[in-house]
Amino acid sequence: MSKKGAASLKKGLRFLLTCMVLLNSRLPTASAAETPDPYPGRMELYKNMEATLQIPWYYLAGADQYEHNLRLSRNDLEPAKGLIGIHIEPSRWIGALNPKLTDTNPLSIAFFGGLGQDGNGDGKADLENDTDRLYAFAKHLLYYGTDEDNIRIGLFDYYQRDKAVSIIIGHAHIYKKYDRLDLQEKAFPVPVRTHYTYLNTWGSARGWGGRRIHEGTDVFADYGLPVRSTCYGIIEMKGWNKFGGWRIGIRDLNNTYHYFAHLSGFSEGLKVGQIVEPGQVIGGVGSTGYGPPGTSGKFPPHLHYGMYKDNGITEWSFDPYPYLKMWERKDLAKKQK
Repeated sequence: MSKKGAASLKKGLRFLLTCMVLLNSRLPTASAAETPDPYPGRMELYKNMEATLQIPWYYLAGADQYEHNLRLSRNDLEPAKGLIGIHIEPSRWIGALNPKLTDTNPLSIAFFGGLGQDGNGDGKADLENDTDRLYAFAKHLLYYGTDEDNIRIGLFDYYQRDKAVSIIIGHAHIYKKYDRLDLQEKAFPVPVRTHYTYLNTWGSARGWGGRRIHEGTDVFADYGLPVRSTCYGIIEMKGWNKFGGWRIGIRDLNNTYHYFAHLSGFSEGLKVGQIVEPGQVIGGVGSTGYGPPGTSGKFPPHLHYGMYKDNGITEWSFDPYPYLKMWERKDLAKKQK
């Protein structure tokens, strides 16, 4: 083949490849097209369990959501195989002294003090079955009672961790208020198309108060610019910190803690335990911190925004910058509509 012919063939193949890429970019991926929406199925299970055992559905949803997120944040836990994320150890399911490791007989499981239950009426207590597993968990809570105080006791007996109880109850309160499960909307922490700027400063060195790393992203903005909740969540903390000044901490439905620091002040009436929504104003950009309560002006006004993940054992900081960029793009797109 001549050089001219080879060049023409190469050009044609490149054009064909480009067309294929453009065509594929317009098509939904198999995972996006085939992954079913889990929320209707989960809600049906919660509601059925509420009707059967009188445990309010939102407490079951709160615990289930907590455990779904544990599986996503820990390498030592397998992802949930079905709709329900609540995990029960096999030995706890069949009873610690049960010699039959694959026992599905509800009577023998009960004899050995196991949690396993037959929730769907098929005569088996199947650990792999969503209904059986949720029913067993709900029966554990029912032993203590159906009001919130007793449900808290049941949750502590199950998880042996105060923080797990507080996170689950927070989730439950959010679900109760909105009466739905799909509450994953997020918002950029300051209004878009205003005067602000930010870079990826997570992990940078900090010197005031001792050597430490920067556990967040600084959004520099005009003093008093509204600071907004980034999520549906519960206010876990509100007050003064010698590093962060006036600050607020919000826990969302993904076991993620959103930290807002150096605020000029808080929105009127805001209190710990309050439910907030994406875009709700919680305070203003300021320059408070690096000293006793009221200290301000030691640095330019900005919002310090941090994110922390709880995995059922501990909590750690992770980089919020990619999330900020994504939420900013989405808020800008909404403005253009």
